[in-house]
Amino acid sequence: MRNYWLIKEEANKYSIDNLLKDKKAIWDGVKNNLALKNIRQIKKNDEIFYYHTGKEKAIVGIVLVIKDPYPDPNEEDERYVVFDIKFLKKLNKKVTLSEIKSKKLFEKFELVRIPRLSVMPVTKKYWKEIIKLSNSK
Repeated sequence: MRNYWLIKEEANKYSIDNLLKDKKAIWDGVKNNLALKNIRQIKKNDEIFYYHTGKEKAIVGIVLVIKDPYPDPNEEDERYVVFDIKFLKKLNKKVTLSEIKSKKLFEKFELVRIPRLSVMPVTKKYWKEIIKLSNSK
């Protein structure tokens, strides 16, 4: 069964356009314990919303997990794990954090409840609603 996630990155550090150009990347650099716990649950073929933090604060695209999590080769501590992703698509329209916060449906969403968390699960209900928002005019 496919699961859905959201990962965050500063647009000026590694944007969805960088990933589009590179085609694939290793998702690394996560040190937060809850985010690392979430990463360990990610599986190959899961889909992930790509979220730009900083000034933008918006979900901008979708990426695909192409390799299960594995120990970060640049870290000596086994707690740190990474996974490989590839670009799937940009959303038709960015879905902003303020748009998400304005909808009662999302009040329990980690993006709203734990705004500093960099890797989080997304329920199928939230996934479908965000896709719908990205396709709205």
